[in-house]
Parts: sequence; structure tokens; C-alpha cells
Amino acid sequence: MSAGDYNPYVTAQAQFDSVAELIGLEAASKDLLRQPLREYHFLIPVKMDDGTSQIFKGYRVQHNDARGPAKGGIRFHPEETADTVRALSMWMTWKCAVVDIPLGGGKGGIVCDPRKLSLTEQEGLCRGWIRAVAKNIGPNIDVPAPDVMSNKQHMLWMLDEYETINGARFPGAITGKPVGMGGSLGRTEATGYGLIYTLREALKALKINIKETQASMQGFGNVAQYAAKLYCELGGTIISISCWDNKEKKAFTIRNLAGLDIDELAKAVDTFGTIDRNKAKESGCDILAGDAWLSEDVDILIPCALEGQITAANVNQISPKVKIIAEGANGPTTPEADSVIKERGIYVIPDFLANAGGVTCSYFEQVQSNMNYFWEKEEVLEKLDTKMTAAFHAVHNLAKENNYYMRDAAYIISIKRVAEAVKLRGWV
Repeated sequence: MSAGDYNPYVTAQAQFDSVAELIGLEAASKDLLRQPLREYHFLIPVKMDDGTSQIFKGYRVQHNDARGPAKGGIRFHPEETADTVRALSMWMTWKCAVVDIPLGGGKGGIVCDPRKLSLTEQEGLCRGWIRAVAKNIGPNIDVPAPDVMSNKQHMLWMLDEYETINGARFPGAITGKPVGMGGSLGRTEATGYGLIYTLREALKALKINIKETQASMQGFGNVAQYAAKLYCELGGTIISISCWDNKEKKAFTIRNLAGLDIDELAKAVDTFGTIDRNKAKESGCDILAGDAWLSEDVDILIPCALEGQITAANVNQISPKVKIIAEGANGPTTPEADSVIKERGIYVIPDFLANAGGVTCSYFEQVQSNMNYFWEKEEVLEKLDTKMTAAFHAVHNLAKENNYYMRDAAYIISIKRVAEAVKLRGWV
């Protein structure tokens, strides 16, 4: 899904292999955990509004379910690939393990561009995806959720199709549903807020006052918007944001050195995270190249778009002033770029820790749906903060005590937890 020859699955496996060697993981466990347990590839026929039929490619990959039912979103993207889904399912396994929730890793996808589909066509696509995997998902098997360009309405259509096929109500079969239809309060904010909870703790650990920091972001979808909102509420200043222009088919960056008004920008963004550049100009923002966000003289970089965005080709554009990279996106940094960042001593909050707030709250939704009792928003966010803070300190303390890179420390905790579950089950 990224430009060039970048393959996220190769990255995911390379990251795993490095840590597996570091901790001396036995060969059988390594062979089992470096690839998915099972995959489903299928075709989805959809009747289009003009009367024609179109065939879409769909995926569901279950990387590992030793610690509990597989969990992971469903991406709608025209450049979706099997390897992207494989990588994301693997990262989901580590993500669930690092925050210590009883779930495994899964991921789904459909090769499509929902921006070019009517609501009726999107509904057909959602129901078709469920029909293809209905026997292989469920509240005790694999629980899907929304991801890039999929949303709560898509999830409700999917749940309705799943329940229709099974002839009963299973609200915990899918998360990310609308509030009032089995969805959890706080879920919309969860990934972005969770990201800032870990950033807040990192700044405390590094003895940096958040009120004296500036940040630059890539992406302005749901995750980035709520992360930006909370970061600014805590006293930070965001000076630039990069986003994708659907009309121009390229990214652009908006910048205001005095600080961006996040609330106003949120009013000038479409459902796919594209900021209205004319409104941005009217508010006093400069319009820059798409990769300008990376070279800003800020304290914090927050990539919240797609994988493979910080590469060997652009990593040296990062300003010497940058102290922290908080990875809101999945796999935004390639291994080659990661080596440079590590050498420079930049503090990284790795993706599967930083953005684990979403799956954590999805787990909360799953629990609430299964017991048919729902918590107030404040309780959800308090539980989320507790989970994310504990997970951060476990990783930070391990890294500090052993002089590990933060990404390696997070992987060590996750891989050990999953490997132990696999061993206790007698799989190896």
C-alpha cells in the first residue's frame, strides 16, 4: 500500500527475527510465530448501482490466537495486498500482548476505493465480505473491527449479516459499532487518546514539559485528530500536519508556526482525513510539500498515516531537534530508517504500543457487548489510561534497565507472552 518496493510483511518478519534471536527463542516457536496460522483469500461479487456486477478481492488473516480470539480491523483500500494484511495481523498479535489483553492478532481487507462507491455498493461489499468468512469469525474465534476507510456503519452492516446468517444476536462478534447498537463510548477517541497517554508518560520519563513542546503530524484521520486534540489540551503545540489530497492524488502539508487550531481544522476535513486546503489558507496556514512534515524543527514527530512512510531515503530529513517519534500508524518506519533513528538516540514509542488504545477499547467493547452492560465514557477512558500507562512503563523500564531500544523492549515483552501461551497450550 506504500510507494516503492516496501513490503510491510518483510519488515514485520525482520523485526520479529531480530528479537527472536536476541531472546534465544527456540526454532519451533520461531517458525510458528513468524507467519500466520491461517489465511482466507476470497472474491466478493457486488451488484453495482448501474446494474453491472463487479468482483472485489477480500482477505482475512489470523496470525495467532494462542492468547485468545483473533482481533483486528478490516481495511478498505485500492492498494491493499495480502502481504500488508499479513504484516498487520502479526503486529496485532504483538499489540494485544504488549497491553496484556486476552486476544490474538488478525486483520482483514478489501481491495476497493470506498470513496468511489455509493452507500448501497459499500453495503453490498460489507455483507459479501461477511458471507465469505462467516464460518471463520465470531465472538470466540475472531472479532473484526474498522480500520483505514472503514467505519461504524460498515461494521453494523457486517454484524447484521453475521447475525442473519447465524440466526441469533452476537453483538460481541464485531467491534467499532455505533453507540446504542453495541458500540462503546470512548471508542472513537481511543486510539488517538491512547497514543497521547503513552507520549505523556514518555515526556515525563524524559523530564520534558509537554507545555514546552511542538509536534508535527502525518495524517489527519480519526487517530490523528483525537491525538492532536488531547496533545493540545495538555499544553502541546502542533505546527504542521500532512494529509492526502484525493483530487490531486498526492499529499500536502499545512503549517502555522504559531500553532494550528485543531478544532477549526477538524471542521474542515472530509471523512477520509483530507483537510480543505483553501480553508487552511484562509486561516493563515502555509501550504507545503507532502513530506515537509518530516523535516520540521519540532520536538515530536507523530506519523499517523500508513506504513512505510519514514524510509532510508528520507530519514535524514528529520531535524536534530526531534527528541521523540510516537508512531500512531502501523509500521510507519522501515528497518533501514529505524537503524538511523536508533543511532541518533531518538526516543521511539513503537507503533504496536503507541496505537494499542484502539484494540484495547475494542476489547472493552467486546466485553461490554458480551455481557450486555455498558460503561460510562469516563470509566472507559479511565480504564484505557490505566492500561496504556501500565504497558508503557513495562516497556520503558525494561528498555532502561537493559539498555534496549524501545521497539526491541516492546517486542521482547510481546513475543515472550505469546511464546509462553503457545508453549503452555502444547503447540510446540
